[in-house]
Amino acid sequence: MSYQNPSLYFGLCSVLLLGMLFAGSESLAELNYLHKGNASLLNSVFARNNALASEGSLFFSQGDNALRETPDLKLAGESFVYGITTPRAISAQTMGDIVGDETIIQTGRTEPVEYIVQAGDTPSSVAAKFGLSLNSVLWANSSLSKNSVLKVGDELTIPPADGILYEVKSGDTLSAVAAKYKADIDQVIEDNGLANAQNIFVDDVIFLRNAQQPLKYVAPVIVEIPTADSFYGIPTQGRISQLGHGYLRRGMDVANDCGTPVHAAAGGVVERSQFNSVYGNFVTIRHATGSTYSGHLSKRNVVPGQVVSAGEVIGLMGKTGTAATGCHLHFEVRGGAKNPLAKYGLGATVSFK
Repeated sequence: MSYQNPSLYFGLCSVLLLGMLFAGSESLAELNYLHKGNASLLNSVFARNNALASEGSLFFSQGDNALRETPDLKLAGESFVYGITTPRAISAQTMGDIVGDETIIQTGRTEPVEYIVQAGDTPSSVAAKFGLSLNSVLWANSSLSKNSVLKVGDELTIPPADGILYEVKSGDTLSAVAAKYKADIDQVIEDNGLANAQNIFVDDVIFLRNAQQPLKYVAPVIVEIPTADSFYGIPTQGRISQLGHGYLRRGMDVANDCGTPVHAAAGGVVERSQFNSVYGNFVTIRHATGSTYSGHLSKRNVVPGQVVSAGEVIGLMGKTGTAATGCHLHFEVRGGAKNPLAKYGLGATVSFK
């Protein structure tokens, strides 16, 4: 009988099983329709995939991460970002925003970048963000000082490392520039991708790694005032103890207690502040109309090159040097003008009014 035939039962079971597989396979059906260009079913497939992703499906959550990755950034876990080789540069600001770190240090950078000032930034904090010295940031932004108040949205130029950004001027040579700013010329060539030391042109901006700004000498300004008896003031207070002696007999002595302040008789520039055996500690000052000499000081308060104003304390009265017989000031005016003490007689008392 047919119901006793095993082949018949096997065939029926096979047909039934295949029918169930075709009836229950939505994916195969969807793909079949997609092949025929059914756009609505294409949308439904993506909708279902998104739903699976939102439910935490391992397969689709990995795909979601892939969508969030860029050609130059890869995700590791939920928060860590690492970079890969990329054909375009990412600014330090962008990298800092992505990673969320307060420090934006990029090693190996050879070009300056522009930084957008954020709330709370100061010149010092910006320098610290990039791992640079404050001077390097100030030198790259000439309008800044260490006490400058930064405005949100302002742009600052950030050098690639500690050093100076220098704009090449007419007549410059790389060797002269490197020597002036104490930079290593080979390092300059390497950092700036130069073919050789001659490969610089006017208006180029080059980076001088670990360079230093040279100290600027500001020449003192001395106002020329016509010679007059009233040009020099009284240098100290006390009693006239000796009249015209010393240089062209223009020296005058004023005696008082050791430690009495001695003042600049006029504004000028200190030429000497030193010691010799005869006049001990002495100070000479160059003025518009000549110079003054103050000797026998117990202490000198000024140094050569210092600009002093009329009345400024330059030292203290003393009795240093072999020509001193007691505490007094030996004061001379050289260069043609009259000594302001010359109008007083021996034993007269001079004082500031």
